[in-house]
Amino acid sequence: MNITIRKAAEKDSEQIWSLMKELAVFEKYINSFAITAEIVKESGFRKDPPDFYCIVAQCDEKIAGILVYYFLPFTAQNRPAIYMKELYVAEDFRGRRIGEKLMDELKVEAIKNNCRQIKWTVAPWNEGGRNFYERLGAIENQEWLNYEWNLKTNG
Repeated sequence: MNITIRKAAEKDSEQIWSLMKELAVFEKYINSFAITAEIVKESGFRKDPPDFYCIVAQCDEKIAGILVYYFLPFTAQNRPAIYMKELYVAEDFRGRRIGEKLMDELKVEAIKNNCRQIKWTVAPWNEGGRNFYERLGAIENQEWLNYEWNLKTNG
């Protein structure tokens, strides 16, 4: 089985969306998941600049994994950072270092764009995810707590 790591293209939108949906089930937010394949296509490939970027792992014609990210252009270091929003490998393809290959490609992208840091969050209950990131050399940031403000809208 040959895995190719590459930047996503518009033609991948449906498969990217499918893996995003699987991630929503895994992370237990499927009831509020509002993304469609058309939103992926419009937001990631037809907008300029796009709302997000995506790296995919492809095996034959199937997308086996995705890594979705965006840039944080302004930081205190006066250099951009990358925020990794989603990393997901389809269950049938796990155990083949695909997540690690996707993360390696994200590092290449960060260096190419003069980024100082790659940031992300992981659910405290996701022990497998936490172990994976620590195995890659990532450290848990215990200096900052995450807060959010959920706003009611009319939509």
